[in-house]
Amino acid sequence: MDTIDPQERIQDPDARLWGMLAHLLTLLGYVIGLGHFLPPLIIYLSKKDENEFIADQARESLNFQITVLLLALVCLPFICIGIGIVMLILLGIFQLVMVIVAGIQAHDGKRFRYPLTLRLVS
Repeated sequence: MDTIDPQERIQDPDARLWGMLAHLLTLLGYVIGLGHFLPPLIIYLSKKDENEFIADQARESLNFQITVLLLALVCLPFICIGIGIVMLILLGIFQLVMVIVAGIQAHDGKRFRYPLTLRLVS
């Protein structure tokens, strides 16, 4: 695979749209189960051979959602002492803000990298 230049701006409007959707459609997870994982996974599997930018952003989005799930699982035992609820609320706010920022960056044609994300899908 070619090396990715993080400073490169993508000009293809379709690639930018799909890159943005790979991030923003994860917000469906607040409405339906598995909504955080399915959109970027479906976009990645269906578009990975069409455009490298789409594949990169869908993969990044999927990695972030997996990381958030793992962090939420770590927070669950702390619900017993009350701090887990605060941690889950803060994690939800962090997720919401990062997904919106990522969607905007992808729509602008910039490759976005989520902070503190495990790169499990490569």
